[in-house]
Amino acid sequence: MKTKLITLAMLASLLLAACQAPAAAPAPAAAPSEQKTAAAATEAPKAAEAPAAGDKITLKVWGHQAPAFNEADKAMFAAFMKENPNVEIKYETFPWDVFIQTLQTSMPAGTTADVIHLPGGYTCNYGLGGQLLEVPTDVMSLAQAKETFFAAPLGGQTCNGKLFGLPSEYNLEYGGAYINQAVFEKAGVTFPPDWKSWDDLVATTKKLVTLDGANMTKAGLHYTNNDQLYTYFLSGILQQGAKYFADDGKHFVFNSPEAIKTIALLAKMAKDDKVVDPTTFNADNNWVGESFAQGNVGVAVLGSWYAGDAKGAHPELKFDYVGLPPMFGAQHKFVSVGGWARVVGKGTKHADMAWKLAMFMAANTDNAFLFNSTSATVPAVKAVAADPKLIEKAPFLKATLPLLPFGEYQGELTDAGQLEFEIIYPAILKALKGEISAEEAAKTIHEEANAMVDAKK
Repeated sequence: MKTKLITLAMLASLLLAACQAPAAAPAPAAAPSEQKTAAAATEAPKAAEAPAAGDKITLKVWGHQAPAFNEADKAMFAAFMKENPNVEIKYETFPWDVFIQTLQTSMPAGTTADVIHLPGGYTCNYGLGGQLLEVPTDVMSLAQAKETFFAAPLGGQTCNGKLFGLPSEYNLEYGGAYINQAVFEKAGVTFPPDWKSWDDLVATTKKLVTLDGANMTKAGLHYTNNDQLYTYFLSGILQQGAKYFADDGKHFVFNSPEAIKTIALLAKMAKDDKVVDPTTFNADNNWVGESFAQGNVGVAVLGSWYAGDAKGAHPELKFDYVGLPPMFGAQHKFVSVGGWARVVGKGTKHADMAWKLAMFMAANTDNAFLFNSTSATVPAVKAVAADPKLIEKAPFLKATLPLLPFGEYQGELTDAGQLEFEIIYPAILKALKGEISAEEAAKTIHEEANAMVDAKK
């Protein structure tokens, strides 16, 4: 799933307080021999043996161009090379579209970097296709991984019982929202809000809307981005006690009463409650993060990772990040695409050292803390989420950390990108615009999603 990371700044410079001076990021863990892994309940994974001191190794690492991600990675690379002087790391980053295209062409050819920071939803496609190396059991077994990482991000790296990657974050596009203090105060609405139910959320955000004639210039609630419509659609089905996979685990049931009810609620908020104009505010126009930072949205449903960008680009912006109630019922239940992870390409000539670096970055609790607190990403490592210092460094994470045990991996969706961007998002957006009914949207999604599965056989 594409997570839009535009100009993420160092979270340490933003999350201590809206007006405080930046604080330096914590130093990475000093030495692999002193690393702390979070698999406390199991035997610590064995580090790969380092080559002889005279054997020079060059590791190539690929990642997405995202300043906070890149800053944290570079700090860890420096520490790793200091402790492994025979290793040189060459780091190359790409804009999102270029990154995905590069992976699509280089993976089959086996010409990727040694270590890749891979976005959520891609690992099993490449891993089961023979284009990634499986994590060696003497590096980390699946049992140790289950002790270390939350189930949802680990699910995205576990394919047919095989572990192919080490999660670096928990992709969470559910359960939290940014609230703009100036918009609330101008509308005479209490800031911060205290929402007990989804109906409370809708009632509040209706008051935040600004119109210029028939044109909506300020949305009360922006939830019409692709990631959010996708995530809340699947999560809404689960919250009603239903499932979206058919019995074979490959096809889908997207025309169920629960699916229709979820789409109907999302559409009602736009058509009847008019908390957003989905023609003016969507994934392509007035993207949720940018429009919120520009003061054109009162409440923006988006992951906490955007906090760095908001404060970095708009230091004058006064906002908070708060939890949202469930759409249905009183208990949270949601899906996650998994999250970014460290994987090793099949073409590497230095598999032992590549996995040593991946472990150093993902499974070492100090370095995982560094990455998450710097990038405002939700921790995949249980011990990091439980560390009270994380909230001190990243208070915006406080709203969503309690939700982490209630998430589950979205499952193997044949082609997650196609399902989200080409099938679910366009159909639900049409329903929000009133172009088709909730029943028609569910029927379209059901038929197109299952046709996708059949076409991939």
